Amino acid sequence: MTNIIGTGFNAGSVDGEFESLETDLRGLADVGVDTVELGLTSLDLIAGGRIIPERADRLVALTKQFDFRYTVHGLVSSNFMDPTTCRYQLDAAKALAELCDRVGSRILVQHGGCLRPDQIHERANADVREREALLELAEFCKPYGVNIALENIFTTEPGQYRQTPSELAETVKVLNHPNLVALIDFSHAYIESTYRGLDFRAELRSMAPVAGHLHVHDSFGRPQGFYRPYHLQENTALGIGDLHMPLGWGDIDWDGIFAELDFLPDTVLMMEIGRRYRSEQPESLARAKTLIAHNGAAAKAA
Repeated sequence: MTNIIGTGFNAGSVDGEFESLETDLRGLADVGVDTVELGLTSLDLIAGGRIIPERADRLVALTKQFDFRYTVHGLVSSNFMDPTTCRYQLDAAKALAELCDRVGSRILVQHGGCLRPDQIHERANADVREREALLELAEFCKPYGVNIALENIFTTEPGQYRQTPSELAETVKVLNHPNLVALIDFSHAYIESTYRGLDFRAELRSMAPVAGHLHVHDSFGRPQGFYRPYHLQENTALGIGDLHMPLGWGDIDWDGIFAELDFLPDTVLMMEIGRRYRSEQPESLARAKTLIAHNGAAAKAA
């Protein structure tokens, strides 16, 4: 039996207002998903690490209108390796954990950290700084029953310091905290594996035993490099970058991956395929449900 308990799409505000988030949620309800990942930092809910009470109340009232299981994406700019903003980020992440509890989310997504090429003197302590912050946040999350899902990202500029997917998995293993899991973003791992000359499937295998959340979207694993499109669709035309395409548009072997890997109990397969692809979302949802069933059949056979 598979450990994947649900699937759906991410949702957020496009203008900082609740109305656009509500429109997105209603669209996803029409698609028929059971789980939604809320991009809460697309709204003004936190100021200087403190929750804005009236805005938080509006969020809770909105989410209660829908029968979704919720997960929450934290700061997209999250980076616990950065010495200048780490304390501020921790304060914001703790506020987000409280908001997770209020909307019933048991997952808070945190991006793996990085350093700029010029931050040479900060490199020696970068991994320690991130681990200490993750441990503090995980301890804070314990009474809320919220798990931090540490997501693998890809190199975004030459000379940047960033952990590989397998190194990020090692961070989770070393900390060994019950409220910290790895988040596999398959496309991110594909892009980073191409960039560094790593074995993509081996990197996934290293993450799977500690993975409690999944981000699924298609790509060709081609790094962005210095190419800059005029329209976003031009990236898609070239198959370059972090495309977040519907399943089947890229060349990731989803069937082979989900037949091979096992994940932690209560894992959500979250598709980061946004409203730009609303007409394609139903087909991706059907594909995701097939992958979950495929994963369950593989686990049973094993």
